[in-house]
Amino acid sequence: MLKQRVITALILLPIALGGFFLLDGWAFAAFIGGVITLGAWEWARLAGLEAQAARVGFAVLVALTLWMLYQIPVISTLLLPLALVWWVLAVPLVLRYPQSSFYWESTARRLLIGLLILLPAWKGLLLLKQWPLANWLIVAVMVLVWAADVGAYFFGRAFGKHKLAPKVSPGKSWEGLFGGLLVSLLITAGVGLFRGWSMSELSLALVGSTLVVLVSVVGDLAESMFKRQSGLKDSSHLLPGHGGVLDRIDSLTAAIPLFVVILWIAGWGKL
Repeated sequence: MLKQRVITALILLPIALGGFFLLDGWAFAAFIGGVITLGAWEWARLAGLEAQAARVGFAVLVALTLWMLYQIPVISTLLLPLALVWWVLAVPLVLRYPQSSFYWESTARRLLIGLLILLPAWKGLLLLKQWPLANWLIVAVMVLVWAADVGAYFFGRAFGKHKLAPKVSPGKSWEGLFGGLLVSLLITAGVGLFRGWSMSELSLALVGSTLVVLVSVVGDLAESMFKRQSGLKDSSHLLPGHGGVLDRIDSLTAAIPLFVVILWIAGWGKL
């Protein structure tokens, strides 16, 4: 399994880096759109669509929606506040699972939730790509999320005693959550000191990083909740050793919209 994970990672890493750093404009939108479309194909199964034709149909619908949104950027920007509303609502749904499944168990509602998860992440990356330090902003949000994930794993293994959401993801603990958050904040502080940020700038960055990391955890738990409801361990087997596309981007789908909105409020770029 480890060998398989390493081989897959070595293949995907240059593709991902090339897509992020070398592509711009419509090519970048199409590259990210391809990832989102694969995620939509996986989400259709989590939503209860078992037939392959139905799953492909949902993925095609998402791809066409992305194309339409690319043509009308003003409308697509509305996706970001809608995403934030969803992620706020997702917190009690995760914490109260399985009782909360009453509110979202229908296939139609789960498909709608899938759109609220996938489409804003695509739009958020397109906005980041247009702003100052574009590529490094994308790297920044990914490092924040991945550092928190790695930190949570090791802190959880070493100190984890209190379960975070045992009915959704029994392996996650509060100790892991705070440990992962600490790692991300240390990275944020290091970057701030290296770049010579003022105390007010550093304080705002630490608050923003905290919010982004916390919502990324909600993203991870939300996908776990839908997989548990569907009786699935992985969203698919597209990535040998890693599961599916959604399994790799679940935290980012939650973190990216909030990261973009925080930077916009700070005056970094225009929506």
